[in-house]
Amino acid sequence: MNRIGILLALAGMGGALLLLAQQDLTEVWALLAQAGFGLVLASVAHAMPMLLNAEAWRVLLPGGKRPSLAAMTANVWVRESINGLLPVARIGGEVASYRLLRGEGVRPAAAAASLMVDMAIGILSQLAFALLGLALLATQGAGVGWQGLAAGMLGGLVLAGGFVLAQRSNLLSKVAGALNAVAAGRFEAFTAHSARIDRMARRLWRSKAAIGLCFLWQLLGWVAGALEIWLALYFLGHPVDWSTALAIEAMIQALSSAAFLVPGALGLQEAGFLGLALLLGLPAEAGAALAIARRIRDLVVFLPGLAAWVWAEKRIAA
Repeated sequence: MNRIGILLALAGMGGALLLLAQQDLTEVWALLAQAGFGLVLASVAHAMPMLLNAEAWRVLLPGGKRPSLAAMTANVWVRESINGLLPVARIGGEVASYRLLRGEGVRPAAAAASLMVDMAIGILSQLAFALLGLALLATQGAGVGWQGLAAGMLGGLVLAGGFVLAQRSNLLSKVAGALNAVAAGRFEAFTAHSARIDRMARRLWRSKAAIGLCFLWQLLGWVAGALEIWLALYFLGHPVDWSTALAIEAMIQALSSAAFLVPGALGLQEAGFLGLALLLGLPAEAGAALAIARRIRDLVVFLPGLAAWVWAEKRIAA
């Protein structure tokens, strides 16, 4: 845990508490008490997007060494738990998931390349999901202009396109080669390993069927995440239709990704829930209760995920 991450986490937590303190806490706690165990059920619904994301990643791996869907789902669970709770700038989870793949017998180049391609497609699929959310907000008259939608599409395409092009242009092996040259040949093994990863990544990008399936499963995973929002608001006594739940989930996920340096998007996520509640005509107290419900999800799903990570690391070490 780096110091900057811890400081950002503390600042975000302070901001979250300040935002929640400005609401009618009596009403907020009444909504949470009314929902009760329903919020735990809403949290458990996160298993569905994790399962879909696991299948999305799984289709990129070579068939002979492809782990089971259960093993891949456990891997995604650990990855999301680390990225969601620890100050690792959403990178630590990828490092841990690479180690878990290696523990399942996947070769290093295939594990690293599939992870890189999965991340790149994840940016594209989240872009599509965010644009869907913006469109739904615009059609509901929530004050989102189509100019903003076009700007968001352009920015996302530039980001995703740059990430994809970097993978298809042997950037990793070029950087490794440059480092090896500066170090007078002391990084030969690293350079060779990087070249193998680049070759595997190019091979994956040529597999149009695998890329298409990965994108489709990921997009379905983003959509399935709206089930948590729909259930939570239902149990909180403020039911919404599916399109509204989709819009909220899309915007919260986009905000959380943009705030990747802040662990768990503390403070920013709470502000997002409150702002979206106002845009969609929900009471501010419902937005605050929904923000707390999402943190309950983190405790119910991600804390056990960290424990599973510790257990998996011990198993790999043994």
